[in-house]
Amino acid sequence: MGYSVGQVAGFAGVTVRTLHHYDAIGLLVPGERSGAGHRRYGDADLDRLQRILFYRELGFPLDEVAALLDDPGADPRAHLRRQHALLTARIGRLERMAAAVEQAMEAHSMGIDLTPEERFEVFGDADPERYEEEVRARWGDTDAYAESRRRAAACTKEDWQRVRREGDEVVRRFVALMEEGVPADSPAAMDAAEAHRRWISGNHYECGYEMHTCLGEMYVQDERFTASIDAARPGLAAYQRDAILANAVRHTP
Repeated sequence: MGYSVGQVAGFAGVTVRTLHHYDAIGLLVPGERSGAGHRRYGDADLDRLQRILFYRELGFPLDEVAALLDDPGADPRAHLRRQHALLTARIGRLERMAAAVEQAMEAHSMGIDLTPEERFEVFGDADPERYEEEVRARWGDTDAYAESRRRAAACTKEDWQRVRREGDEVVRRFVALMEEGVPADSPAAMDAAEAHRRWISGNHYECGYEMHTCLGEMYVQDERFTASIDAARPGLAAYQRDAILANAVRHTP
């Protein structure tokens, strides 16, 4: 009878909703159905899913994945060469931007002028200046750092409370999408990523798409960021990174 959708989701590390979505768009239609009409996946289906996830890991959009798997005229090597070139260019951009990227999660702490009581009211038991020395050492000579300090110094307690409320709302938006099984490259997830980028630009420093992509990579490469973000929901850091990248691609001519 094959495997249930829940079993396959567990094997592959994807959500049930993602598998339902792949079925709905014809990308991965299970080869069998149980007597009650439930999806059942066979070995051939699992093999196709493995190939789908391989291409998704490389950043291919779903329509291109379908073309690679279903179009007999498609040349996988040509697609992979193109994707390799895109990834190489992306790595180059990340390396060039690394010196200019500020740790956004700590950026709001720089220059905070609040009393101890106000800090506790806004930030609770979190230390907003925990990494201030490291941030200054790594990015103290960048425009982003200077702009963040200028903005932070002008913020009142009420401003910080608003910034935190807005930031928490962005996080809740991402978590809700994850729990619904919405793919990270869906329009809804990309819109959430755009809201996150605008939140940074509106409150800390101008965050273009290249810089936003660098931040997304840092969310998964720096275990401190990953642990902090994943506290809201396991896997959130990687989901945000993927949505940020998809959104950057969407806005790149």
